[in-house]
Amino acid sequence: MEKSTITLTRKIQLVIDVPSEDKSKMWEKLYRYQNRCFRAANLIVSHLYVQEMIKDFFYLTEEIQYKLVDEKRDEMGIFNRSKTNTTARMVFDRFKGEIPTDILGCLNNTIQSTFSKNKADYWQGTKSLTNFKKDIPIPLPVKCISKMKYDPEKKAFTFNMFAIPVKTYLGRDFSDKHLVLERLLREEIKQCNSQVQLKDGKIFWLSVFEFEKENHGLKPEIIAEASLSLEHPIVVKANNVRMTIGSKEEFLYRRLAIQASNKRIRAGVAYSRSGNGTKRKQKALQKTENLENRFVSHHLHLYSRQLIDFCIRQQAGTLILKDQEDKIGIAKEQEFVLRNWSYYELQTKIKYKAEKAGIELIIG
Repeated sequence: MEKSTITLTRKIQLVIDVPSEDKSKMWEKLYRYQNRCFRAANLIVSHLYVQEMIKDFFYLTEEIQYKLVDEKRDEMGIFNRSKTNTTARMVFDRFKGEIPTDILGCLNNTIQSTFSKNKADYWQGTKSLTNFKKDIPIPLPVKCISKMKYDPEKKAFTFNMFAIPVKTYLGRDFSDKHLVLERLLREEIKQCNSQVQLKDGKIFWLSVFEFEKENHGLKPEIIAEASLSLEHPIVVKANNVRMTIGSKEEFLYRRLAIQASNKRIRAGVAYSRSGNGTKRKQKALQKTENLENRFVSHHLHLYSRQLIDFCIRQQAGTLILKDQEDKIGIAKEQEFVLRNWSYYELQTKIKYKAEKAGIELIIG
């Protein structure tokens, strides 16, 4: 049976809401948690790999038992506890008192789930084992969030995270983050386990929410056919109504202009006055950092939103993306098209928006 809910992630900046003299202690706590998560994650995945590959240790004696289960459940089992609990207990004992066990438990469950999906590729040697970096996000279980409310004086949502008071910083929020948090307070949507990312001296809450799928009374027998190309990002047709979304001039030419501008700035950095060394020289370059990525992401969100809105207006319950495999093959053969062809990302954005609106997506 098809699920009636969908999970979506929103990236929300947080600010530690304590007096200045106490902020350093809070930052120290967060960085300690991040370091322990980094170490624990690599330990967990290493132990899981050894457990799965123990059958290939042909040099072990015949008395060695191979079943990766609790010995109480199966006499051939080699564990004295459940498989999930083996790695959980290992990191609990190692980092006891340094980090809440709720965080480690959430981290363990996530890694176990991901490892199970990929273990066939690990065994065949087609995928390498995950190597976690020091900037790993910190798991944030629902039970570690408390006292969430909206503070009119601060004009922000406030709550406690790992017993650290924080408030949201939404800035000029042109998305739906404020509305989503309001719905969360009214208990119209559900908060799921999420993550906290520490980056460039800022805190970002990668919050996961569970929504009910929208009900627009769509008709599955009405089919919308869409085509993605460089000439027009999207061309869609349904009920004898045809619509083009975006244009080559709007998307491709603007993207090429940003690339050319960035190239000129990079060439001119060497001739910039230093003053404060590298920071002063690269001042112009930092202003355009990720400008192309932001431009592309914004436009793809806009195009995919317009496509789904068109399907809703036409009551189309089925959306078909035509000839995508052929176009991806052509793009891989042409370097220019491959560099500027962001339609895999567009396809991803269309997919989750269609799922949220209750539209069945078929990729041809």
